[in-house]
Amino acid sequence: MSKTPASKTTAKKGTTKPSRATTESTATASTQTEMKTSEIRDLIDFISKSGLNEVDIETKELKLHVKREPDQKIFKSSPVMSPVAATAPVATSAAPAAQTPAVQTKAAEAPASGKKTIEIKSPMIGTFYRSSNPDTPPFASVGDKISKGQTVCIIEAMKLFNEIESEISGTIVKAPVENATPVEYDQVLFVVEPD
Repeated sequence: MSKTPASKTTAKKGTTKPSRATTESTATASTQTEMKTSEIRDLIDFISKSGLNEVDIETKELKLHVKREPDQKIFKSSPVMSPVAATAPVATSAAPAAQTPAVQTKAAEAPASGKKTIEIKSPMIGTFYRSSNPDTPPFASVGDKISKGQTVCIIEAMKLFNEIESEISGTIVKAPVENATPVEYDQVLFVVEPD
């Protein structure tokens, strides 16, 4: 690519790192000196490597404007964790009650079997614990009366201990999950007969 003395070149440096370049070229007079496609590609490569966002080149025969478009931001949602089967339950240390975030569970109605019952389901994948440590009594057991907002268990997910609170008041009639076992999202933790 050659420059003639009558050429005018301007460049604008940008702060963003563009992702692609577009070219516009128009001939203003008869084109005795044409830019070859390879020269234009070389110019585009040079501009993208130099950090410039825009370049204008003008000669008697040629007017060239090259402008890079800014990067487009792509937002992706977090991937959903898939369940992983544990080979053996792992004992963990006691979770301090002040540091555990409280998580409200979904209360879903259980299939009709005479009396109306509601299921407390797991809001996440993790390890189910009935109490904060092995030496303390469980938060809730079969036959216990629970109230709305009461902690019924802890689910440990990625070394965070999440207190699971009941959304309903009633009596626990079934607790199908064993202590220190893995649970999946939406798995039934307790079946409650509402008050």
